[in-house]
Amino acid sequence: MPTAEFRRYALFYLGYYGALGAYTPYIGRWVSANGHGAYAVGAMLALWYGGRILAPPTWARQVARSSAPGHWLVAGCVIALAMFAGFLQFDHGAMLFVVMGAFALFFNAVMPQFEAMTLNALGTRNHDYGKIRMWGSVGFLLVAASYGWLLDRLGNDAFVWLTLPWVALTAAAAWLHRADPPSPAPEAGAPREQLWRRPGVRALLGTAMLMQLGFGPFYVFYTLQLQAHGHDGFAVGLLWAIGVLCEIVMFWQAPRLVQRFGAHRLMAACLLATALRWILVAFFADSLAWMAVAQTGHAVSFAAFHAGCMRRMAELFPARRDMASAQGMLYGFSGGIGGVLGAGMAAFFWQHGGGAAAFVAGAVCALLSLAVHLGTQRRTSTAPAAET
Repeated sequence: MPTAEFRRYALFYLGYYGALGAYTPYIGRWVSANGHGAYAVGAMLALWYGGRILAPPTWARQVARSSAPGHWLVAGCVIALAMFAGFLQFDHGAMLFVVMGAFALFFNAVMPQFEAMTLNALGTRNHDYGKIRMWGSVGFLLVAASYGWLLDRLGNDAFVWLTLPWVALTAAAAWLHRADPPSPAPEAGAPREQLWRRPGVRALLGTAMLMQLGFGPFYVFYTLQLQAHGHDGFAVGLLWAIGVLCEIVMFWQAPRLVQRFGAHRLMAACLLATALRWILVAFFADSLAWMAVAQTGHAVSFAAFHAGCMRRMAELFPARRDMASAQGMLYGFSGGIGGVLGAGMAAFFWQHGGGAAAFVAGAVCALLSLAVHLGTQRRTSTAPAAET
């Protein structure tokens, strides 16, 4: 891919994940600072994950019918920008959640579309995808690491103003793709009902959903848990940065680990390590050193586990024509259903038992996920052979 083209695609990832680097760690802090309780904080994240369930398939159908998909990309990003700007006016009451729901729908809709556009542009050089996607991690890292310190000095009201430029950068980057050609129509695969019935599929989806459920307290209340135990904005940003850096390193190493240990054993180790990670956050949040250790666990909790899931998906769905539907199921169960339920669970336990109860609940979910994974391991390991 020519350098100019590379920059055009990398810029979108930089802006999009830069915005998420502000939203995911700090939306809870902003909502809480405006006087809302745990349920309101949880609802903001639940709406975000709900958008992951509803928006991508609906948006994809509309884009597939269009001869100008770039126009849809621009429209989605501009509407998301307008909705996020609505937080400047509506930070209380029902309109807060209306604005959040609309923002979640459009911002979640555009990324799967752009992923398809990126892979289409790369063609046979799809191995270069990681070099482009890495700029998303760079954006997330820069923002997550610095915004805690900035909010300490500028005040929590600055959150929306600080985040708007990143959403605007995403819209500007989308404009550079307004004339991109449509992606080739994918080859029709097996109906989703048939994919669902394959041996091992439901076990994998259940494992991924429970893992995401356990991440609920982290995504919703991790920043507030650190603040409640005396850590300032600089420390909070540093800890988020440690997690993202470890994630980036692990994404480079994960293929070797999967090759050496296999997806099943790697995923089991990741689930056990994740349970221990949440226990550390629950009971040792006062210690910056222990929190740094816990954040290194993001390498296995997120990156290595994701790599293991992708290997299992490739084993369960060897036909390329089935992969799009299969990925949609995984995305809906883990990032969608698991995300919504995880946010609700986190809010309940935070409200009634504080941070310790919320993160212990997250650890229990990780152990339940491990139980599902191990309980079906023998059967799922033979699934690909049964299919072929």
